[in-house]
Amino acid sequence: MRRSIRTPFAKLVPSIVGILVGIAVITAGFFTWRVLLPARVGRNTKIVVIFKSTDPSIVFWQIVEAGVRTASKELGVDVRVMGPKEEKDVNAQIEMLDRVAREHPAAIVLAADDQDALVPAAERVRASGIKLITIDSGLAGDISSSFIATDNEAAAEKAGRLTVRLLRRRGSVAIISYVKGTTTAIQRELGVKRVLERYPGIRLIGTYYSQDLANEAYRITRNLLTRRHDVDALIALNEVATVGAANALADLHLKDKVDLIGFDNSPIEIRYLESGVVKGIVLQKPFNIGYLGVSTAVKLLKGERVPRRIDTGSLLVTRENMFGRESQKLLFPLINGKE
Repeated sequence: MRRSIRTPFAKLVPSIVGILVGIAVITAGFFTWRVLLPARVGRNTKIVVIFKSTDPSIVFWQIVEAGVRTASKELGVDVRVMGPKEEKDVNAQIEMLDRVAREHPAAIVLAADDQDALVPAAERVRASGIKLITIDSGLAGDISSSFIATDNEAAAEKAGRLTVRLLRRRGSVAIISYVKGTTTAIQRELGVKRVLERYPGIRLIGTYYSQDLANEAYRITRNLLTRRHDVDALIALNEVATVGAANALADLHLKDKVDLIGFDNSPIEIRYLESGVVKGIVLQKPFNIGYLGVSTAVKLLKGERVPRRIDTGSLLVTRENMFGRESQKLLFPLINGKE
């Protein structure tokens, strides 16, 4: 029988193997831990915010951008804001989203021009590992990590209830909307109709789309009021539609015959509210929408859990309550550090 001879090295092999295995396990665990760690968030963290429109005449988006810039400064992240010139240019926004995704920022904050058309591009964003937040106008299927906006149906119900009260539950109403297919437009129309349908004495004439152009809202309103003499009230569903409709109402000298209820708080809307051309406006909180869009993206990047839905709230303002503290705060928000 042959006798095995154990050298000193042979005796050390099990120990060496054990040490190497231990190192391998520790190293693997270290790299796994590093991979699972959320990315560091700082000045080199790039977040792109894509608006529905960058038209400088729309006050709403100016205030949203003020919120975005404030969050960027406070949280120390690099934020870029962009968007199509006009909200109706859905294809331009899709191309923009695809282009930004190829740049691979840490996160994208999107206000979608169309809840369905933007979905394929948004899915490509998610597939590439980019965090996606939606603000103001969301996407079908809830594919973003969080959606931050006004509860548009609830806000529109406020406009509907004021209309019913002004008409004393009897009369004909037309809705002046903006871009068909936009989430906010769909939800606001639903909210208005839900209220009006409860009252048999209220008749809805129809919904008219202005393509988010004040001149088109003006043309629609003027033609409607010139052709028909049975219109008792108009509900305009955003800033641009409200301004266009109010201009037409003022030019036709019909402020005492036709009630107009609108949305948002541009300076011209406030003047029309004071003069009685506009009977009420539903105010959103656009600064909060912009700020929370960026801050929620930062939380995601830090690995924190965020709510799937954040309602930023709304307030109905009329001549009776427009000088109250809450109304004044929303009517005259800070834009670029100025009142």
